[in-house]
Amino acid sequence: MSLILDEYKDPQKARRILDAIHSIVGDKKIKLMEVCGTHTQAIFRYGIRGLLPNGIEIVSGPGCPVCVTPNSFIDTLIALSEIESCIIVVFGDLLKVPGSRSTLLKEKSKGKDVRIVYSPLDALEIAIKEKQKMVVFSGIGFETTAPSIAVTILEAEKKDVKNFFVLSAIKLLPPALKSLISSKELPLNGLILPGHVSAIIGLDEYRFLAEEYSIAGVVAGFEPLDILMAIYSLSRMITTHSPSLENKYTRVVKPKGNEKARKILGEVFEECDSEWRGLGLIRRSGLALRREFSHRNPLNVISVGVESSKENPDCICGSILRGVKKPTACLLFGKTCTPENPIGACMVSNEGSCAAYFKYS
Repeated sequence: MSLILDEYKDPQKARRILDAIHSIVGDKKIKLMEVCGTHTQAIFRYGIRGLLPNGIEIVSGPGCPVCVTPNSFIDTLIALSEIESCIIVVFGDLLKVPGSRSTLLKEKSKGKDVRIVYSPLDALEIAIKEKQKMVVFSGIGFETTAPSIAVTILEAEKKDVKNFFVLSAIKLLPPALKSLISSKELPLNGLILPGHVSAIIGLDEYRFLAEEYSIAGVVAGFEPLDILMAIYSLSRMITTHSPSLENKYTRVVKPKGNEKARKILGEVFEECDSEWRGLGLIRRSGLALRREFSHRNPLNVISVGVESSKENPDCICGSILRGVKKPTACLLFGKTCTPENPIGACMVSNEGSCAAYFKYS
């Protein structure tokens, strides 16, 4: 695999693509958004911003699932952790995400039963072993993570594991992009679209970009040449006033996506309105359990009291996730807010814009 990926790191090919980008763009002004958090990290790691023409500006978007998960979700998990019979199971990067008054890491240090897993199936195994406990898995992520959660729920049904639950905060990326663009808060010419999500959903979900908003979109992989080719294609479309949708990650992303994964998602989940950090409530932008699986929702089994959730007034994560401000505009950045002591969600995950800015710049 490494030999295959080395092909997408060839410096001579990168130089040729960069020369072509400079030739196309000249002194024109272009604003692009890289949607995916993995793209954010890769663009910083390979120093791509510094190689581009001065006229190309790249801003980061809402493509970090941990970052867009609102405080209300964290607050609900913390409230559930206070119930003695509950075990809260999470992916590791959720531990430090601040809720309104605490984090899951702090609650764990106080003795609450909060456990880290690498897969939803690991959470199911905990439920099988801890039959007297209510095991609540925190279902966060985009379309990429959702199929594995759906498979786990079907497996829990098959094995009749009655004490396994999923608190879903799964997000759908295309509705968020549509909401972001519709607001006209941020004038964009093109989007570098996520490879991971697109591997599941395919291309059709993005056609509104060019058809409704005249914005160019390119699905890209995560190696240097993947990203440079996406920027080249976007620059060509934008400077010739011919916005369309292109797939530059054909070795992974197919036009219809992963139809088997999409079928499984449809069996277990249905679209619902969902709250996003920084973007607010977006219609049909989340996934909720279908009625036949509603017994897997812990809030349908046990009631918890959550006071009104609130954001830290000094944190500008919301503006950063919308691309209207950069992390360096935040007064907390690099001072009181660091990866070791994150005040905002964008500093927690490796895919967060603040974490990338802190690490690489």
